[in-house]
Amino acid sequence: MTDQSATGQTAQSETAAKRNVFLLALCMALGNSANTLQVTLGGLVGHVLVEDKAYATLPVTFVVAGTALATIPASMLMNRVGRKPGFVLGCLLAAIGSAIAGIGLYAGLFWLFCLGAFVFGASNSFTQLYRFAAADIAPQHFKSRAISWVMVGGLCSAFLGPEIAKYTREALSPHLFLGSYIVAALLPLLVLGVLLFLRLPKPNVAELRDSGRPLAEIVRQPSFVVAAMAGMFGYGVMNLMMTATPLAMQICAHPFSDAATVIQWHVFGMFFPSFFTGNLIARYGALRIIIIGTGLTLLCMAIALSGQDVWQFQAALALLGVGWNFMYIGGTALLTEVYRPAERFKTQALNDFLVFGTVALASLGSGKLLYHYGWNSVSLASLPFILIAGLAAIWLILVRRRAFGSA
Repeated sequence: MTDQSATGQTAQSETAAKRNVFLLALCMALGNSANTLQVTLGGLVGHVLVEDKAYATLPVTFVVAGTALATIPASMLMNRVGRKPGFVLGCLLAAIGSAIAGIGLYAGLFWLFCLGAFVFGASNSFTQLYRFAAADIAPQHFKSRAISWVMVGGLCSAFLGPEIAKYTREALSPHLFLGSYIVAALLPLLVLGVLLFLRLPKPNVAELRDSGRPLAEIVRQPSFVVAAMAGMFGYGVMNLMMTATPLAMQICAHPFSDAATVIQWHVFGMFFPSFFTGNLIARYGALRIIIIGTGLTLLCMAIALSGQDVWQFQAALALLGVGWNFMYIGGTALLTEVYRPAERFKTQALNDFLVFGTVALASLGSGKLLYHYGWNSVSLASLPFILIAGLAAIWLILVRRRAFGSA
């Protein structure tokens, strides 16, 4: 019992799809825990290792830059050899990158720590493709839910990553955080164990011969533009504020445990809504969910600008997570509407390159904004981009209503 999915491969039966989506969600939980740990600690370790504190967030920038630069090669590799071998390679890169970062931390070498962050970032380009793997195998009526289910896996990382950071922070004292990076190197090996049970279809020979429409034609579609904006600006603003938060709380003399808890609840906000985001998209449409996401992110900024107590950091970052969830999953669901079977890999690759290229720029600017202009500047710099994403989604709803009589 199969049907032809919009993403191109023959969809699995719903029972088989649900089994594999569950395994993909588990991979996401473990893989994203390592990523959450890297983001939680990157700026803090950078603050210890680098003299110019404006560059403290540079390791996080290298994580995202590695992700951005590897998105296109990762998708093209999977197009040739299949999803599963690509995910295995991603796990190996994650373990190697975390190990290099740990060595850099132990040796006090900022450049080596950044190199490890970059290699780990490259592995994250594979982790981000779990959601598209779920969309590939899901029957059409289950597609948005499959994407959302995989993102639920990230909910575990909301607790696992920061908890690892808290309990391993001084495990190998006096080498602060070294134990955390050793654990980060072990998590991808657990993902490899889960991948043994994953059953994904191999590349379709016909699709390898037919590349579909030119990419320039695909990206001119209004739906692609809005989907890309939702991912770029939603993820970029989220990363800008999340990267700056641990350092901002340190500047405000809040203890590390409070900063870790704030990040924990932020990541919870990022992934907990995935229990119902897919259902909301199926009922109300991706565009409306994107618009709600922009509204929640604007509310986050208002709270962040209202003060710098722990509760304000926590409330703002939790709302930021939920806003990101709606914008990112909504954008992903919208993207699946714009490409034909043979076009999915190159379209997904370009979308993720744009998203993580934007996130890399946001990470690079985060430390400079914080140290030169203060915490409020981070929210104010984010404001126009969220407004653009929200207005673009509203515009597309109006265009669709004029063309088809509905959104």
